[in-house]
Amino acid sequence: MIFSARIDSKSIGTKHLFSSLEFHVADKEKVALIGRNGVGKTTLFNMLSGADTDFHGEIVRRRGLTVMATQQEHHAAEGETAIGYVLAGLPEYGQLKRIIDTHPQHMGDDLRKIQEYSEALDRFNEKGFFTIEGLIERSAQAFQLPDGALPGEFARLSGGQKRFVELIKVMVGNADLALIDEPTNHMDYVAKEVFNEWLKAVDHAVVVISHDRDVLQNVDRIIEIKDKKAYSFTGNYDAYLKQNSTTTVTAMNQYEVAQRSIENIKKQIQYARSRKASWSGTADKKNPFVVMENRLTKELRRLQTEVQKPSVWIDRESVSAMHAKAVEKYDKYKDRNIRIGTASDELRRAEILSVDGLSLGYADPLFHSLSLRMSSGDRIQLKGRNGAGKTTLIQTILAAADGRDLPAVCFAGTVEVNPRTTIGVYDQEIAQDLLPLTLGEAIGRAYDAVGRRINDQQLRQLLASYLFDPATDAQTPLDRLSGGQKARFQLIAMLAGDPDLLVLDEPTNHLDLPSIEELEDALERYAGAILYVSHDSYFARNLPADVVELTAV
Repeated sequence: MIFSARIDSKSIGTKHLFSSLEFHVADKEKVALIGRNGVGKTTLFNMLSGADTDFHGEIVRRRGLTVMATQQEHHAAEGETAIGYVLAGLPEYGQLKRIIDTHPQHMGDDLRKIQEYSEALDRFNEKGFFTIEGLIERSAQAFQLPDGALPGEFARLSGGQKRFVELIKVMVGNADLALIDEPTNHMDYVAKEVFNEWLKAVDHAVVVISHDRDVLQNVDRIIEIKDKKAYSFTGNYDAYLKQNSTTTVTAMNQYEVAQRSIENIKKQIQYARSRKASWSGTADKKNPFVVMENRLTKELRRLQTEVQKPSVWIDRESVSAMHAKAVEKYDKYKDRNIRIGTASDELRRAEILSVDGLSLGYADPLFHSLSLRMSSGDRIQLKGRNGAGKTTLIQTILAAADGRDLPAVCFAGTVEVNPRTTIGVYDQEIAQDLLPLTLGEAIGRAYDAVGRRINDQQLRQLLASYLFDPATDAQTPLDRLSGGQKARFQLIAMLAGDPDLLVLDEPTNHLDLPSIEELEDALERYAGAILYVSHDSYFARNLPADVVELTAV
């Protein structure tokens, strides 16, 4: 065991996140942390890394344990190169490099310094530091960081590029424990395969926050954070689904038994109360019905405190294999999930989109001679490496639909969108001008953009359908929402105009497992056309589509 965590209590403001949460990680174990958006996974990571010490409990680490974690903020990296930032974050690198670079200049015949120098060389070689810069460069190429990114200033990189540099730092760091938060968001399929191969091969412990099912297939254990506690499931994602189905059914049954006990105690209390006034015993004896009422009331309080409705989610395939009574019980207790309104089944426009012989790019074409057509009900998956032109093609289609100037140079071919087509868009990132707005204001802006109005009552109903608290979340600025909450706003904005065509760019980023499944179910029922980019193999499998692959020129 390299560390164990016991969190007796952790709160942020008025929100109580953890209570009696316990788990451990063994040496070289690959563990995934999952849980609904907002349960505190990133907060728990900060506690494990030592960045957050404001909690009641204890985290015990093995003596000498080295820990590396991906960072969200980089204020201390101003003026530093990207490769310098990576090297500076590697355990022991700076100290060993300083000895190797400076000792030859002044050690002379000093046996102590000669010994230090020799030991530093051995340790530097043992850690693989003599070839580390080449490894960093190869990793940067795999993640498609642009030429010049590594020697360039780290602070000038985009948010996504900084995430990749953070990931490279942890991947090459060879620490005893790597803590990685949502590593595959915004990765293309090649980069994701690089990460998954690293995860399978790496010879030290890794704890990763991820709802990417391709990643979850490559871990040894899954820890789910729910009901303020940690629940451990041995094995990968497939094993988790089987165990989760069993444990969830057991939890529902135990909850029902406890509820029956509570109801039975309440009846006994009522009986004791009805009899205590008529008891005719002597004054030197206690009224047995008063004693009975007090004992039962104490037991009732204990049960009502300890027995909480469990968080309940079972994947659709497991539900389909359950018998009818178990399904009925599951429908009664399952967690609220996002409810996505979808287009009706009425006949829509015959042809929505036509792309013929398109060559598109900037100074030079990104791709040549692309042709595709979409009608109602069609599904197309755009596939290709980052930089192959997927986002440029999407932006060009949207510009053509709005009658705007194209964002790129059209070297050949045409893009035509039926003028009566309405399009709903799910972007990877929320527009900067929306981030200062409150959630309620941003939803109003999304509805105004498609010529619709939404009143206060409709807004409250919509927020509740997407798992927001109408009383508080409506007044929260978008830039203060979690990644999962921002993703749910994106879904609301996408569907505001009852669109004929949905355009989705990596829609599963930031969504938790139940919400991903709900999105997949809703899209499967959707009557319009869907054009999507996703490197989630499960999403592509559950939303079958014709694949159009863009290959960079």
